[in-house]
Amino acid sequence: MERNEAATSEQADAEDAVGRTREPAFNLPPALTAILFFLVAIHALRTYALSAEVDQELILNFAFLPARYTIPFSEQGLAWLWTPVTYSFLHGSWEHLIFNIFWMVAFGAPVVRRIGVARLALFWCLSAAAAVGLHVLFHWGEMIVVVGASGVVSGFMGAAARFVFSPSGRISRQFAHLNRRLSFSETLANRSVLVFTAVWFLTNFLVAFGVFSIGGAGSIAWEAHIGGFLFGFFLFGLFDPRR
Repeated sequence: MERNEAATSEQADAEDAVGRTREPAFNLPPALTAILFFLVAIHALRTYALSAEVDQELILNFAFLPARYTIPFSEQGLAWLWTPVTYSFLHGSWEHLIFNIFWMVAFGAPVVRRIGVARLALFWCLSAAAAVGLHVLFHWGEMIVVVGASGVVSGFMGAAARFVFSPSGRISRQFAHLNRRLSFSETLANRSVLVFTAVWFLTNFLVAFGVFSIGGAGSIAWEAHIGGFLFGFFLFGLFDPRR
């Protein structure tokens, strides 16, 4: 009871601060800023510096391919080991990258502020792996190239849904990371979370049925989006330092 009262008081202070403080237009955690620059640098290098042959070799060794896991590991290199993570640093186009950056700024920032750099690194790797883990169940053995940070972005969205909306439904861009993490029952009873989650899943199902595409990256790995979101939503508590 004392912990709940303290959390409520802290949350109220944070929301009061929102009213008193003018939020800057651009205020990202340094770790997230570094990641965004890294993603841009990789795509710029691939687009403007590497030859088509070298870029194709890079994709072969660092993108995720479901078909890789139908080949005995003794008959191939070690790319099967790191590609469930490294694919998330590659993108199919500038539109694809910019789309992911936009949503990473919106939902990744509060998550990164809350969990810190070390937990961020682990969250990124595991959410990326969880995303393609679900994708490969639907595309086992297929020669499909999967690239992009969309699975991780979806993980950020699932994690953010657990705390960026206060019990009253309000959301603060700068101070949301101070909110108490909602329990699963509170989350399911929060109208803002339910609307956000319903719209998110509806959008991905429309993508799955070909109603429209997003991100300018051609075929959309919607299964990876769902895998990342479910990972962030259900397992964020393992990374959250604010008990």
